[in-house]
Amino acid sequence: MSTSLASSIVAAAGGSFLLETRTPAEVFTPEDLDEEQRQIAATAAQFGRDEVLPQTAAIESKQPGVLAGLLRKAGELGFSAVDVPEDYGGMGMDKVTSTVITDHISVLASFSTAFGAHIGIATLPLVWYGTEEQKQRYLPKLASAEWIGGYGLSEASSGSDAMNIRCRAVLSDDGAHYTLNGEKMWITNCGIASLYTIFAKIVDPATGAEKFSAFLVERDTPGLTVGAEEHKLGIRGSSTCPLVFDNCKIPAANLLGEAGKGHHIAFNVLNVGRFKLGVACIGGARHALAHMIRYAKERHAFGKPIADFGLIQRKISAGATQLYAAESMAYRTAGMIDAGLAQLQGDKAHSPRETQKRIEEYAVECSILKVYGSEMLSLVADELIATMGGYGYVEEYPAERFYRDARINRIFEGTNEINRMIITGWLMKRALSGQLPLLPAIKRIMDEVMQPPSFDLGSSEGEALAREADVLAAAKKIALFAAGVASQRFMAALQDQQEVMADLADIISQVYALESALLRARKLGGKPSAAVAAAMTGLLADETMGLAEQAARRVLAACGEGDLLRTQLAILRRLARSTPADAVALSRTVARECIRLERYPL
Repeated sequence: MSTSLASSIVAAAGGSFLLETRTPAEVFTPEDLDEEQRQIAATAAQFGRDEVLPQTAAIESKQPGVLAGLLRKAGELGFSAVDVPEDYGGMGMDKVTSTVITDHISVLASFSTAFGAHIGIATLPLVWYGTEEQKQRYLPKLASAEWIGGYGLSEASSGSDAMNIRCRAVLSDDGAHYTLNGEKMWITNCGIASLYTIFAKIVDPATGAEKFSAFLVERDTPGLTVGAEEHKLGIRGSSTCPLVFDNCKIPAANLLGEAGKGHHIAFNVLNVGRFKLGVACIGGARHALAHMIRYAKERHAFGKPIADFGLIQRKISAGATQLYAAESMAYRTAGMIDAGLAQLQGDKAHSPRETQKRIEEYAVECSILKVYGSEMLSLVADELIATMGGYGYVEEYPAERFYRDARINRIFEGTNEINRMIITGWLMKRALSGQLPLLPAIKRIMDEVMQPPSFDLGSSEGEALAREADVLAAAKKIALFAAGVASQRFMAALQDQQEVMADLADIISQVYALESALLRARKLGGKPSAAVAAAMTGLLADETMGLAEQAARRVLAACGEGDLLRTQLAILRRLARSTPADAVALSRTVARECIRLERYPL
């Protein structure tokens, strides 16, 4: 990122997109990549094309050594070292560059799953919380992928209830080691990893007190058994095994971070895990969309390519449009993180903990990207099958693998249901703590909606994409209005109303998606790609308003009845008033550009 560009990007407060207005110059977009980042993107794409895809059959059949060998080749190119500080054999690069690599290397889900787990949740806990001795010992091996990492949090009995783990650790009387007993499940890279980050509760035998903690466990530690490979619906080429600890003795020096603070490690690293997963979904969707377009051009029916048919074009445009939104959110978020890191001075600029705090600031954006990106990829995979028909359903073609592989992304790194709870819960928590002026904003909108209706059709007249900007402004008001009604009805018990929390999260997510797309489209200005970006933003605006109004109606119906509900629904109808675009024309514009280029158009 150039110095002049970096100075204009705003490190906005996490979640502030719901309350504030940004200008195009204040957000980072993929078009802002500098020459070095573009070269890295091209190298990552070439690696995926020339190294990963030719080995698809070998990877999917778990041919010994193939996946690990590819991870080490990626390490030779520096891809696995990008987030590791230079002092420990890494490259210590910015988060946009890290995003670029994950994005463009993600052409095969089994590989990108292994790669993402290694560079993210398996390495970053050590970067952020490790002692100097731990970092010197392990990080150079992880940075080069000489050693592959695994991350063990989930258990058969806990699942999303991460704090309810049963794995136990007891410190020896001489304080020299911990003895671990228990089992971990669904560990990515488990069968090929040399180092695991394992979460367990340290138990005081005298008092029974428990401290949720993390440990670094080497593969050859006595008492550790790697279980058999799981046979999975998708990502079949990635390694997924259980770990069993039977009086497994771990040096006390391998405690990661502080005893009793393991939940900080687990949850903070998952913010990055969610972000990187969303980015990997973007890369996977771009690859799947290209398959869809090529097939539609080659397949003929009724005397012409099926790409000429409007309903096939709608499938192409729907995938491209949601991909555009996800991509815009991803790079916007990475840009904000880098802008925040650039503000650190002195020792703080080199502090892993400060880096972690800056990333934690955008926990809600990371969860939004994870949910939106994973559901976007599922849409693209589904429409690819639909476009190919019977051919898409047989193993001879990659479409069925895309479809199977896509499903896990809505489970990984916290299910999408859990992440929807995080989105709303995190914003409300910040509001109550005064970190985000959400409550005053809700009060203002609640006062505004009680005023007589205005017949002003919008405030963005004369601006580029004025209709879309007015839809965005309305969607923000709908989000605040629905949140206000729900808060008044349930108060502190709102967190127990999961359906309401999820509907609020969906409205909030649509706001971030549309705003990111709109700012990017405006930033493109008179460039050749501006027209297709504008068309995709137009489609997103209609989608946003439809989804926001539907979700808000459910929230209002759950919060009131009778005259109160009728009044609130009348307010919602006023807020949701908008003029729809010609979605058919916009869809054709997007699809035809995709077909002309034989790929995602940006």
